[in-house]
Amino acid sequence: MNNPRIESLHVKNYRALQDLTLRDLTPLTVFLGANGSGKSTILDIFAFLSECFAEGVRRAWDRRNRFRELRSRGSTEPISFEIKYRETPNMPLITYHLSIDEDLKGPFVLQEWLSWRRKEYGKTVRFLDFQSGEGHVISGEYPDESEERVEERLSDRDVLAVNTLGQLAKHPRVKALRQFIMGWYLSYLTADNTRVLPQSGPAEHLSPSGDNLPNVIQYLHEQHPDLLETILTRLSARVPRLERVEVESTIDGRLVLQIKDAPFDKPILSKFASDGTLKMLAYLTVLYDPSPPQWMGIEEPENHLHPRLLMGLAEECRRASSRSQLMVTTHAPYFVDGLKPKELWVLYRDKHGYTQAKRASDMPSINDLMNHGALLGNLWMEGYFEFGDPLTNQGGIK
Repeated sequence: MNNPRIESLHVKNYRALQDLTLRDLTPLTVFLGANGSGKSTILDIFAFLSECFAEGVRRAWDRRNRFRELRSRGSTEPISFEIKYRETPNMPLITYHLSIDEDLKGPFVLQEWLSWRRKEYGKTVRFLDFQSGEGHVISGEYPDESEERVEERLSDRDVLAVNTLGQLAKHPRVKALRQFIMGWYLSYLTADNTRVLPQSGPAEHLSPSGDNLPNVIQYLHEQHPDLLETILTRLSARVPRLERVEVESTIDGRLVLQIKDAPFDKPILSKFASDGTLKMLAYLTVLYDPSPPQWMGIEEPENHLHPRLLMGLAEECRRASSRSQLMVTTHAPYFVDGLKPKELWVLYRDKHGYTQAKRASDMPSINDLMNHGALLGNLWMEGYFEFGDPLTNQGGIK
């Protein structure tokens, strides 16, 4: 599928990410590190940007306690994000830059721009360029330097130009970025949330918490029975003796998820099923979504799953990454065992307390050891990584 793909990310002054660049990101990208190394903060970048588009900069800002919690300690500079992405493999690389500052009136968008170079050796064109609520945009399918710049003024300083102008059909490149960001999906699944009894009725997509799992199973049963069968087949391969999953409506219009396992004749309610069974079912439901989000972030999927299931889950994530770009945080060696060195970034704090990152494939000897049959999780636990071991080098502080 020709979905947008993020190729690099540059962050400045966002919590522990005082100046971090991640280049050549793969369809499946996994972040590993000791507690406090910055794994969750990377995913929170995407949550923050998504909330800025869906709810507004001020609300996303206030939710994180403003600059008091957001700006890197010791810094007085604005927070900035720079994402390089392609809409399709054949489209030019597009750069989206956003910097946010704060004064007595609150947060404001200091600078926001979109640029691309239509030809490999051509001139870079900023086809959207705004500062403090004022700027210009070049419309059209392929905005170019020679085309007219239309001056625009936004309603307020905390309004995103991409979010506003991206609602207009005459700005297709801006519109495409807005749709991409607003479609991001971040998973914060818990087994307890999958046990709730939601109101009856199908739902196309799993919620971030997983509390509508029965609704999604109902939707798949009605609209995509073959896909549901695939999900259950994959689940049965991971969970021994599981036979089927059913949904049933109660008298008061709620949905009950039931799980049948051998050798018993009757299924049990999901509230009595194991955490691991429910979480694996929920993850497979996300990863096999018939209309998947173009970007997904998953926070520590290993929680409540048996370690032996994690390598298989990594394989499922890679399979899903052919349709959606995935970013995952983990500190589980069994999950890491299922990865390739280029898919794994190890995070650590430098001597100043800021997050740094290095790809496993860039560490000496890792590729050679993998070629001789070693697994990444074992190499990490046995101390072959340069960073990430909290007991030997405090996760990488040097």
